[in-house]
Amino acid sequence: MRAMILAAGRGARMRPLSDHTPKPLLKAGGQSLIERTIHQLVKAGFDDLVINHAYLGEQIENALGNGSAFGANIRYSPEGSVGLETAGGIIRALPLLGEAPFLVVNGDIATSFAYETLKNVSVNLAHLVLVANPPHHPKGDFFLAPNQYLQHHGEPRYTFSGIGVYSPDLFKAAPLNSSTLAPLLRDAIQRQQITGEYFDGFWSDIGTPERLADLEKYYTT
Repeated sequence: MRAMILAAGRGARMRPLSDHTPKPLLKAGGQSLIERTIHQLVKAGFDDLVINHAYLGEQIENALGNGSAFGANIRYSPEGSVGLETAGGIIRALPLLGEAPFLVVNGDIATSFAYETLKNVSVNLAHLVLVANPPHHPKGDFFLAPNQYLQHHGEPRYTFSGIGVYSPDLFKAAPLNSSTLAPLLRDAIQRQQITGEYFDGFWSDIGTPERLADLEKYYTT
């Protein structure tokens, strides 16, 4: 299974740190966010990687190269200076991801999730990893039904972690332009074509300088 790391976001909430450095290259515990994710993916058996980028994207390519330093093969999907939204970025990268289901990981999260558990997961259109709602997103995103299908209504609701396995079929009807993932997920959830699982281990969305500082403390204390 191939894996894609989403690294094209502008990181506006991370300013001023992201004004001169792409958010995935910001460091905590002596390692950038994206380097740590790459190491985790390779250890889990994902060594064929695709990384999209936009703002200051050349810095990402210069830092990571072809992936050989990590024991991986990295290919890039450039999106220009502005970048596409999540679904648009994945659609742009589909020729690099192949016809089989693939793993997608946000480039600005930190987690202890065991990625290897997703290598053989059964996928209709998508399988998403959910986590407890963080303080900045208290209402969550989805209800996880007992049959493992996601629903829009129901309690408790959990937050999408930014980790998911997708079938290329989810994106076949979407236009090749800037587009968000939410409408595609919403339609597929209504058709009961998306499953999920709950992860109760360490996870953090590193979206602000304060959360980056908290992550530094987590790794160093």
